[in-house]
Amino acid sequence: MESTMSLKEHNDRNARSKKMILWFAMVSMFMMFAGLTSAYVVSASRPDWLNDFKLPNAFLISTVVMVASSVTFHMAKVSMKKGERQAVTMWLLITLALGVGFVFTQFYGFGQVIESGYFFTGPESTVTTSFVYIVVIVHLAHLFAGLIVLLIVIYNHFKQKYSSSQTLGIELGAMFWHFLDILWVYLFLFFYFY
Repeated sequence: MESTMSLKEHNDRNARSKKMILWFAMVSMFMMFAGLTSAYVVSASRPDWLNDFKLPNAFLISTVVMVASSVTFHMAKVSMKKGERQAVTMWLLITLALGVGFVFTQFYGFGQVIESGYFFTGPESTVTTSFVYIVVIVHLAHLFAGLIVLLIVIYNHFKQKYSSSQTLGIELGAMFWHFLDILWVYLFLFFYFY
């Protein structure tokens, strides 16, 4: 009985430690994006700033896709806690498809920006579009990390490393994915309204 209790305590401490490390990582990532958006605000006073630049519709679509993927990841976590393995598989695979769809809509949005005559680099580029490009690319880099995390969660799920009583991996993956979702919504609203 005592060894079982100490094992449970060890697992609880381990889970808390991993969640705390993830929180520190997410806060530091958010601070980086806060710095980038602050630089965007400061740069908006430059005389060569584009005041008529509008985000293309693809970025709105990608926002809806990202929010939907956050919902499906949450459903996977809920299904795992209920012990519904087939539902977990379905929700995780839908989340993966939506994550990949988000990446495609982002690149489609870049294409729309270029079609509108705005370039990210080169002599035709502007400070405005370069900022948008940098912020979106940095977010995409974090999303690729999120996709790797999601693939690891899917792999571990298929290896049956999770159960209704052992959901730490899915919880950590979902926390990071929700963070990426909230971060993108923040960035989209910032660029849309500022």
